[in-house]
Amino acid sequence: MATRLFEIQLQQEDIMVKKHKMVVTLAALTAILTTVSGCGATHATPDATDDTNSKVELTWYYPVNVGGPITQTIEGLAQEYTKKHPNVTIKPVYTGDYDETRTKVQAAVQAKKLPDIAVSLSSELFIYRDMGAIQPLDDLIKADHDGQQYINDFYPAYLQNSQSDGKTWSIPFQRSTVVLYYNKDMFQQAGLDPNKPPTNWDELREDAKKLTIDGQRWGVELPSTVSTYWIFQALAMQNNPVDKNIMSDDGTKVYFDTPKNVEALKFMTDLSHKDKVMPTGTIDWKTSPTDFINGKTAMLYQTTGNLSNIKKNAKFNFGVAFLPAGHRYATPTGGGNFYMFKGIPESHKKAAWDFIRWMTTPERAAQWSIDTGYVAPSKSAYDTKVMKDYIANFPQAAVARDQLKYAGKELSTHNNGQVMQALNNAVQAAVTGDKTPEQALKEAQSQADEALSSFAK
Repeated sequence: MATRLFEIQLQQEDIMVKKHKMVVTLAALTAILTTVSGCGATHATPDATDDTNSKVELTWYYPVNVGGPITQTIEGLAQEYTKKHPNVTIKPVYTGDYDETRTKVQAAVQAKKLPDIAVSLSSELFIYRDMGAIQPLDDLIKADHDGQQYINDFYPAYLQNSQSDGKTWSIPFQRSTVVLYYNKDMFQQAGLDPNKPPTNWDELREDAKKLTIDGQRWGVELPSTVSTYWIFQALAMQNNPVDKNIMSDDGTKVYFDTPKNVEALKFMTDLSHKDKVMPTGTIDWKTSPTDFINGKTAMLYQTTGNLSNIKKNAKFNFGVAFLPAGHRYATPTGGGNFYMFKGIPESHKKAAWDFIRWMTTPERAAQWSIDTGYVAPSKSAYDTKVMKDYIANFPQAAVARDQLKYAGKELSTHNNGQVMQALNNAVQAAVTGDKTPEQALKEAQSQADEALSSFAK
C-alpha cells in the first residue's frame, strides 16, 4: 500500500486542500508546478528543475476489487480535482484487481517507468520498500502545518499496515474488514430471529444447518479464491489470543502451522465436508456476492467494500454483522492505501500530496464510503453530516467501523506475494479435500520460511 527532504517551502500560503483551512489559489499552485513529459513518464531525475509555467500530469494507478461502478466514480473524482486545480491533471489508470495492480507496479519498476501515485494493498508495504519503489511521507507530513493531526485522525487499526520502522509509508484510503452478510428474510423463514445473527462459531454452524436447503441454498459461504488468505486469517485470529497474529510485525516470520491455526482451518473445511452447510471445493471471491444477492447462500463472509453493491442489488432485507467469534471477535483489516513513488520531481510530490489530502478529506472520505461500501478510514469522516444521515437510515454502514476495535494487521511480510500464495494454496488444498489442514499448513509454513529466509533476523 531513501527519504527525500522536502525541498520547496511555500512562503505565501500552503497549497494543501483541507477542511476549514485556506483556499488554494491558482497563483500559489502554479508556483510549484514543473514540466513533465508524457503520461507515466520515467522519473529518472528526482531533483528535476521546476518550470513554474508548466502543468503537472500525475499518473494514478488504481484497482477495483469489488463490484459496483467504482471506475466511473474514480474518473469523476479525477475530473473534479482537475477542474478545481487547472494546472494539475490527474490521469487514472485502471490496473485490475489488487494482485494485478501489484504486478503492474513491479513491471513499472523494472521498466523504470513508475506512476506518481497508486492505490494498492496496504499489506504491500514490505514488497514496495524492498523494491525501492516508494518513499516515506514523513517530510511531507512534517511540512504540512496540520500534518500530524491529519495522520492521528486515521483509525489506529488502519495505520498498522501503513507505518513501519517509525515512518509513515502510505495513507489509508479504501479500507475494509471482513464482515458477515446475512439474509434476514431467510432467517425468518427458517425460524431464526432476523435481528440476531450468529455471534460465535457454534451459532454459525447451527444457523447454517437450519438455513441450508439441499440442492437450492447453502447456509453460508466463505470464499476461498483471490482473498483466500484473508478469510483464513480472520478465523486464525479469532482462535488465538489478542496479541497473536499469523506473522511478525517486522514481516520476517509467519506462524501458519500452529495447533490453533490448524483448528481454524479445520473449522472452515468442516463447514463443507462434515456439516454440509457450504459448497465443497473452492468458492470464488468475485462471484460470491452474486450468490448472496441471488439467494444461493443465506450468509456470506465478504469485504465491507461490497456493501454498496449488495445494498443496490439485493431484493430482500439483509443484515451486516461482526464476524462470529471463535475464542474472541477478530478480523484483519484490508483494502488499499495511497503510495507515492520514488524519483518523481518535487513539484509532482507536492501536487500528489495535495491530491491525496484532497481525496481523504472528511467529506470526501464519507462520500467515498457511501458510494462504495469501503470504511471511511478517518474518525472525522464519521462526524460529517452526510455520514451521520446515511448511517441513521442505513445502520449496516456502521458495522465495519465498529468492528475496528477488534481488528488487526493484515498479512504483510517481505516477499509477500510468495508468502500469500503459499497460504492461499494451502487453504484451497484443504477446502477441496486434497490435503488435511495439518498437511496443508505445514507445507505452507515450509514454503513461507523459504521465501523469508534471506530476511530472517
